[in-house]
Amino acid sequence: MTPELHSLVEQLGRALLAHQWQLATAESCTGGLVSAAVTDIAGSSAWFDRAFITYSNEAKVEMLGVSPLTLHTHGAVSEQTVHEMLAGALAKSVAHVAVAISGIAGPGGGTPDKPVGTVCFGWQRRGASPECRTLLLPGDRSAVRAASTRIALEGVLALAQRG
Repeated sequence: MTPELHSLVEQLGRALLAHQWQLATAESCTGGLVSAAVTDIAGSSAWFDRAFITYSNEAKVEMLGVSPLTLHTHGAVSEQTVHEMLAGALAKSVAHVAVAISGIAGPGGGTPDKPVGTVCFGWQRRGASPECRTLLLPGDRSAVRAASTRIALEGVLALAQRG
């Protein structure tokens, strides 16, 4: 983990502890990188509840309750899917806040509508409305996944700082 990412996660941990919040992650294209960054921090068990690594559509349906209709209509890489991933992560955990990520890291899998580097993010505090956004991230597979991890964590930190 880079020193910058380490610092970000430490800051996130302090912010979550200040609210006595727990975090859950629902990851697809990052394959657990967000939860790995979190658990690299000693003591993160005080503010990290669990991770859902739902790479396949079946996993999204079975583990998080994402609707097959949503996946069929909008695709796995959509704000609609990320919204449902958030809802599932919060419903199936004790977390107060969740982050969800689904994207196309490449090198293949892109389409004209959703090129490689398209990543959908979502953040939600229990009882509040979700915040979702889609970004087109540059670089190869490794760069897209690293940037997605950083953006996901920055979004949780912003949510925690707003309280």
